[in-house]
Amino acid sequence: MSNILLPTLDLSRLNLGVEKALYQLDVPQLVEEAIKNGEGTLTAEGALAIDTGKFTGRSPKDRFIVMDDITREAVWWGEINIPFDPADFDQLLEKACDYLNQRKFYVRDGFACADPAYHTSVRVISETAYQSLFSYNLFLRPEEAEPIEEPEWTVIAAPGFKADPAVNGTRQPNFAILNFTKKIILIGGTGYTGEIKKGIFSALNFILPEHRNTLSMHCSANVGEKGDVAIFFGLSGTGKTTLSADPSRGLIGDDEHGWGDHSVFNFEGGCYAKCVDLTPEKEPQIFSAIKFGSLLENTNYFPGTRNVDYANIEKTENTRVAYPIHYIDHAVHPSIAGVPKNIFFLTADAFGVLPPLSKLTRGQAMFHFISGYTAKVAGTEAGITEPQVTFSACFGKAFMPLHPTKYAELLGKKMEEQNVNVWLVNTGWSGGGFGEGKRMKLSYTRALITAVLDEKLCDIRYKTHKVFGLQMPVSCPGVPEEILDPRETWADKQKYDQKANELAQAFVDNFRQFESFANEEIRSSFPKVVENIV
Repeated sequence: MSNILLPTLDLSRLNLGVEKALYQLDVPQLVEEAIKNGEGTLTAEGALAIDTGKFTGRSPKDRFIVMDDITREAVWWGEINIPFDPADFDQLLEKACDYLNQRKFYVRDGFACADPAYHTSVRVISETAYQSLFSYNLFLRPEEAEPIEEPEWTVIAAPGFKADPAVNGTRQPNFAILNFTKKIILIGGTGYTGEIKKGIFSALNFILPEHRNTLSMHCSANVGEKGDVAIFFGLSGTGKTTLSADPSRGLIGDDEHGWGDHSVFNFEGGCYAKCVDLTPEKEPQIFSAIKFGSLLENTNYFPGTRNVDYANIEKTENTRVAYPIHYIDHAVHPSIAGVPKNIFFLTADAFGVLPPLSKLTRGQAMFHFISGYTAKVAGTEAGITEPQVTFSACFGKAFMPLHPTKYAELLGKKMEEQNVNVWLVNTGWSGGGFGEGKRMKLSYTRALITAVLDEKLCDIRYKTHKVFGLQMPVSCPGVPEEILDPRETWADKQKYDQKANELAQAFVDNFRQFESFANEEIRSSFPKVVENIV
């Protein structure tokens, strides 16, 4: 291999020597390095398949933020954002760099934020070649060959380096720590690449709303031929990736975006998709993106072959593939478009209570954004035998350093300034809850979203949901009218009313943790438990 180290690369700020650094290797070189290092194998399609080791997902209880003058009064401290001592961070950083100085390591420069006005330079220093390939795929790739003179953010990821909790202030040997003063994200003891991507996402979730009047969003986004932008929020299993992957619309991105004064833009340069039970019929675009240059994590082969068995979850249900966004045929380049016209909150309501589509007022949009509701159903996780209510503030509370009301109020402000419609879409059950009713047909959900995007629901009549106060269309092209009001799909109307009240109470109970911070417009949008609904 030719010497990739450029003489202008300077890592002295971290006390890292450059003599063992491999800088900005291209994809074939990274794949070659990974195989030579014993990190992975090539699949039949040419993708690099690796195992991330003990950790096959993020470890939220081991994610910390350094408490200092920047973060002390601004961060929403608690079980999501756990404080870390600056002196402990400095000690751990020194030890991690000493560890890397004893071996070769990889340096990857890139950017976050596709809008040039928000470009954020990112340098990822990793112990393994596969982490560098992941960083190549997920961050925006610079056109210049020269190293960034002083990157705005630096990520150091060393899976083999473990902390001593008794000495270093961590909970376990693994950790992921954000330091906003030093602009360093330090990751150790875990090889799960999602910690790299979500570390930068968390940093942007602090910086952009707090200092740039820009809403950072855990969402997918696409754009139509007329430039109309749609945003899709939703937790796992709600259809966010599926519904945004519309071949008639350009994909802006599938996971992380910013909404500024003039644009919606992707934070990333690639996709990090789940691939459990993946088939070309279910997700043709993701399936076809798995080829040379893609990184498969924690999958298994069919015995005696290099053919991936996507149904095999012996290692984890959280099997993943990382690939550059240009592997998707209809991806927009650069990944930026105008301000949104419609926003969809997706929820898989397993209780069969919420309408398949409803239009939200600004107050309701802020309330449901903070709530981030969906439901887990039996069989999705060990120990779940009946549907369980799940709330995740802003549809991504694990990555939000600020209080959720900050993001919600910014959403409301932008809705008003830019005249944006927000819709709640239930991709879950109709005619009864899980085990009684039926899952909403994907064709109906697509028809509802298409009707919104084609402006076919502007002049029709709406009716109000008695408990949640939602505006439900009474008709929609391609959708049976009888399913548009969920109460009418239930044979036992009294049982529906009971379930609607139970779900409304769960929303109210969940919101108590935010209520003292919420404005009156949000509080007035609570669902109301109603007795004897007629």
